[in-house]
Amino acid sequence: MTARFVESSKLPTQWGEFDMHGFEDTSNDKEHVVLTIGDVASNEPVLARIHSECLTGDALFSMRCDCGAQLQEAMRKIAEAGCGVLMYLRQEGRGIGLMNKIKAYKLQDAGADTVEANEQLGFGADMRDYSVCKIMLGHLGVTRVRLLTNNPGKVNALSEQGIDVVERIPLQTGHNPHNAKYLATKAGKLGHLMNE
Repeated sequence: MTARFVESSKLPTQWGEFDMHGFEDTSNDKEHVVLTIGDVASNEPVLARIHSECLTGDALFSMRCDCGAQLQEAMRKIAEAGCGVLMYLRQEGRGIGLMNKIKAYKLQDAGADTVEANEQLGFGADMRDYSVCKIMLGHLGVTRVRLLTNNPGKVNALSEQGIDVVERIPLQTGHNPHNAKYLATKAGKLGHLMNE
């Protein structure tokens, strides 16, 4: 994993003004961003979220998942706290890419769950890689986090990279009739903690 910092700028949002930091992963040409508010380089654990890109949920308001609702709620919580980081990673469809995600959706339309659809396309259930987080957090001087997530895999990924996850904070929002099976599959097959 080789990633380099590119530049920072201001990003005003409906929740407050963030600083946006761009990073380029030179091993795969992916571009990621981190949004920050406040002094994240202090030794205090900062509120943090790792959010994998979901064009359909984040930008197109899909109700097939809870991604867009989670992104917005995380930004709101971080802004409200006055200090925190949101790592936005470009790994669409749990790492399979947008076109394969559309193919997976077609399989789901025919009855497959989200894990079965990925596997029918020849992928693992979750192909995401969080190793760039260490580089991004290191650049920002963040060593301790309070992680907004329902996914224990994200906690483990950061811990294995030497980031001190002092607390996992549930982020349960965006439930609706269209994503009930999806959320049940995330809990039952991917180990997400969805009933807190």
